Formats: sequence, structure tokens, C-alpha cells
Amino acid sequence: MKITHISSLACLLLGVLFLSCGQAKPNIVFIYLDDLGYGDVSAYEAGSLETPNMDRLVNGGVKFTNGYASSATCSPSRYAILTGTYPWRNENAKILPGTAPLLIDAAQYTLPRMLQDHGYTTGIVGKWHLGLGSGDVNWNEEISPGPNQVGFDYSYILAATQDRVPTVYIEDGQVVNLDPNDPIEVSYEENFPGEPTAIDNPELVEMKWHHGHNNSIINGVPRIGFMKGGDAAKWSDVDMADHFLEKAQRFVRENATLDQPFFLYYALQQPHVPRTPHPRFEGKSGMGPRGDVILEADWVIGEFMKTLEESEILEHSLIVFSSDNGPVLNDGYYDKAVEKLGDHTPTGPLRGGKYSLFEAGTRVPFATYWKGSIDPGVSDALVTQIDLMASIGALIGAEAKAPDSQNLWETFMGKSQKERSEFILEATTKTALREGDWVMIPPYPGPAVQHQVNIELGNAEEYQLYHLEEDIGQQHNLAKRNPEKLREMIKKFEEIRGTSGSRIQPLELK
Repeated sequence: MKITHISSLACLLLGVLFLSCGQAKPNIVFIYLDDLGYGDVSAYEAGSLETPNMDRLVNGGVKFTNGYASSATCSPSRYAILTGTYPWRNENAKILPGTAPLLIDAAQYTLPRMLQDHGYTTGIVGKWHLGLGSGDVNWNEEISPGPNQVGFDYSYILAATQDRVPTVYIEDGQVVNLDPNDPIEVSYEENFPGEPTAIDNPELVEMKWHHGHNNSIINGVPRIGFMKGGDAAKWSDVDMADHFLEKAQRFVRENATLDQPFFLYYALQQPHVPRTPHPRFEGKSGMGPRGDVILEADWVIGEFMKTLEESEILEHSLIVFSSDNGPVLNDGYYDKAVEKLGDHTPTGPLRGGKYSLFEAGTRVPFATYWKGSIDPGVSDALVTQIDLMASIGALIGAEAKAPDSQNLWETFMGKSQKERSEFILEATTKTALREGDWVMIPPYPGPAVQHQVNIELGNAEEYQLYHLEEDIGQQHNLAKRNPEKLREMIKKFEEIRGTSGSRIQPLELK
């Protein structure tokens, strides 16, 4: 479907029209999971886990079957959802270490900054993973720039991922519970003298590492990177979901007023590794820790929804539910995610997974929910998380200032099937084109399968062309049978992406 672009002026007029109909600006909540696959949510009818609270959002709002994260990995997708910008435009938008500087330029116009400018109180609770500071962060002082410098009034985060150091919470730029007599030191280059690691001290490891996670040991879990000190500030892994839930609930209760709306970016850490379910959920899924933490996340979402209801603001809150990229089973620890999978299919009918250019890398659970304002329904429209900034801008009468973001407000509201005409998806700095029902993947060097995680990456020596309506599992490469369509998509890809860095090769079809 060819998209009709709406001018910035028209977007503003739509927002003004909406507000003039007596509707106050809604609260806006992003519930954003980590590595949750298309088939992990039972509303998508592709797996065997039961996720009733996620289903409430998906089935009670607009369920998107063609909803995409921008990338098949975390930091790039998080960059895109907050800036409305393709992550491949920023050469540093890749999986970041815990010591990376802030990825978002502090002067960049962001979604939370746009909302601030239009009267919103803004907050983030959960995983950040977009870098902090300007380099060489001193974790024992105020850490800046960070979320509070790119549009968030309040932030309570973990710096990177649960499997990376530093293993501490940071509130408004300050490490929580830090003892100044036990300063924190962090390095991703070399260990600190005398500090145990999974390699040198395997007897201290309670969660066995499979690949890559063999540095500092915190709470019996070996991590990526080295850390010394900060013992009083270290988090409890099994309590993390409860901890973030309490902070998200507090933010809602403190801002539950119809006089001033709020924006909450609630970024859950599940089901990313290390999967450390609270004892209440241990063994509950029968699928090992990965299944358990998905059920834990589902419970957390249910409790959060109760808070919106008890605060009498559910009908005044637009909720966006999604994931930063597709699923992965073995992602660094032996936790029986593969052995106990059973007949569950985290990718649903899709090929690939996290890190992959195939569909399961970026096509994710995606729903918009607004009780009383969005009628339940299913949409096959092509939408992306990048489009949330322009669409929310249209909703509140703001100019998004994000050229890659398209105004699909009526689609997100379930009033239209208007969609993107094309989308450049990304996986580990490599890109491909989706246009209509077609996907074109250029030739890329490298292994076809990342054997450590057992995921097909989409690398091949030849062009790949798939028609998703007829072949959602991408089993039939149509490049040689459809040379004209392939040439058309290559041209479109080059127009959007540019040839620099695209690795497009001369087209030779026999």
C-alpha cells in the first residue's frame, strides 16, 4: 500500500482537532520487553505459553501482525523508538558495552523531549542500554549525560543489560545505595587485581556460562565485563522484576492526575539473559528459566495494569506493547532453554531470531491499547516502532522533527489500514528492505548460522527475495525468478539506504 505523507501542519491540525473534541491528552505508556519473540505471546497463537495479561493488551487493542522493531538487537531498537530515527544512520548504534558513552546526542529532539514540550511528565523505569556519560564514567559521582538529559524528568535504570556490569541501579544519574567507602570501578578491557572471574574461579559460579559471559561474578552469575567495589549497591537478580514494578507503580501513583499527563517508558528486562525468575515463578512454565521469566513478565504487566485501574486512569492511558527484537534461546548461559522448549515456538511461523535479517529478528509482538478509545481488532498494516514518535506527535498536536518517523496515528488507533510503503530493517549493522509484501536481503559475507545461538543470520553469497504473504517462513528465494522485482527493490534500497555501507553488489542473475 502506497503511503500518503501528511505534512507537519496537517499533523498539528489533526492533534488540535482531537484535543478540541473534549479529550484531554492521554497518558502514554510504552511496555517494552527484551528479546520477546513473535510466538512468545499467546495472543499470536503460535506458541504454547499462556500470557493472559499480555493477551489483554494485544486482544483488547490493535494487534499488529506486521509490527517491527527497527533492529534485531537491543541498543539500536531502543535508539530508534526514542528518536524516530533509523539506527543505521548512527554508526555507533550497535550493542553497547556498559561503559559506552551516551548514544543519543543530548541536543537531539527525542520523543520524551517532544512530550515534555507539550506538558508531559516523563519517566523511564527499567533497562536503558543507550550509554551513559561522555566516556570514562565515574560511577561514584553524578552520571551525566543520560536519560535525564534527553527528555526524561525521572529515570530509574540499569545501565546496560542484566548480564553486563555495572550491576547496580541508577536513579536520576546517581548509583542507588552506593557506599562512598566502597567505590565502584568498571572495565571492559581487563580485570582488577584479585577480583574473581568465571575463568579463574569456577567454584563461585552458580549459573554456568556457555559463551562470552565469563568475567566478574555477581550473585553467582558470571557477567560480561569486570567490576570492583559497590557491594552495597549491587542489585538482587531474582528481585529485579519486582523492583522495577514497584518503581513503575510509584511513578504512576505520583503522576495520576488528569491535570497533567505523563509518559512512562517501562522497559522490562525479561526474557533477556541471565534469566533469574523470582522463586514464585521458578519452574512455573515447565520450560526452564526462559519460560518462567516470560510468565513473570506477564504477571508484572498484570500488576501494572491494576495500578492504572486503581488510580482511575486506565481509560486515559494509551499503552504501546512491544519488544526490542526477536527471540533467542541459548544466549550465553546453560539454562535449559533449548532442552525444555517442548512444542513452544518463540519465533512463531517466522525464520531467524535475534541477530538475524530474517523476519523473526525484527517482526515482534506489537499492540496499541487504550480502553474506550481503541476498539479491539487486528491490523496487517506494516508499522514500525520508529513511527511512534510522529504518530504520537500527531495525537498531541506536536511536530515530531524526526524525518524517518511516519505519521500512522489513525492506524495505531485502529481507524485506518494505512501503512508504511517500505522499511529498512537492520541486524548487527547489516540492512535489508521490506517493501509491501516483499523482502530483499542483499548478499553479505559471514556464516549462514551463528552456531553459538543456533540462529540463521540471513547471510548469503547471493541476493534473497521473499514474498511474505505467500511464504511467511521465507523458504523460497525468488530472486532468480523475479529479476525485475529484485532490480526494483535494489534501486529503492539504494535510494533510502545509500550505497555507502550497504554492501550492495553488482546484480548478476543467471
